Amino acid sequence: MRMNTTLVINSKGGSGKTTIATNLASYFAASGVPTTVMDYDPQGSSMNWLRLRTQTGTRLHGANAAPQKNGRIRGVEMYVPADTQQLVIDAPAGASGLLLQEMLYRADCIIIPVAPSAIDIHATANFVRDLLLAGRVRARNIRLAVVANRVRSSMPVYQPLERFLNSLSLPFLTRISDSDAYVKAAEAGIGIFEMLPSEAAERGEFMPIVEWVKQQPESGAPEGRKVVDLARMRRIERGPAVLSPIGFGRPLR
Repeated sequence: MRMNTTLVINSKGGSGKTTIATNLASYFAASGVPTTVMDYDPQGSSMNWLRLRTQTGTRLHGANAAPQKNGRIRGVEMYVPADTQQLVIDAPAGASGLLLQEMLYRADCIIIPVAPSAIDIHATANFVRDLLLAGRVRARNIRLAVVANRVRSSMPVYQPLERFLNSLSLPFLTRISDSDAYVKAAEAGIGIFEMLPSEAAERGEFMPIVEWVKQQPESGAPEGRKVVDLARMRRIERGPAVLSPIGFGRPLR
């Protein structure tokens, strides 16, 4: 079975990328799927989470892809076992240039978590636009989706972002609550799917992410098919679909 690679990324810090990456990886590992977590973040949050794992029945490999320092041999630490079926990449904030291109080269699908603030939503909209304009994303037809993360209430703060994504036919998968279950799981080096069901009612809200990642690309898609159609791409390039920081949905001038 070919390896499926999911890149969890947002240019904005504090969006909860590691929470999404580690819980997604732990789901597949707990299901008996050979899984690897690749951590590009110099802070090493996913690698620290892996070091906390004590369960022997759950196989989960870690690959450290952070920029080289202290004489480390990056190519060795980035090793991914040949039998890996699910590779989950935890990206650093502000990734750009060659580092971003390296991650995009690996990716089959991209999950973009966004925190519930006007600043985060605006930054994420611009980041989505930049990704869609990236040649590698367009050429390889990499799937993109957005997840609302650390949601504290049912306030409709994400509606402007949802309208923006709908205009590009990109999915808004789910809303992940700001729950202590994710904190407890992280502190134990596990995911919510490795906790007792009574301790992790949040499994239901996370499952849309799992199901989307497990989807196979459409078969028989025309060669050179883009993520969005050319008319929409031209609108993105002109910039009218970008959310303004004050009046969501208005074009930036």
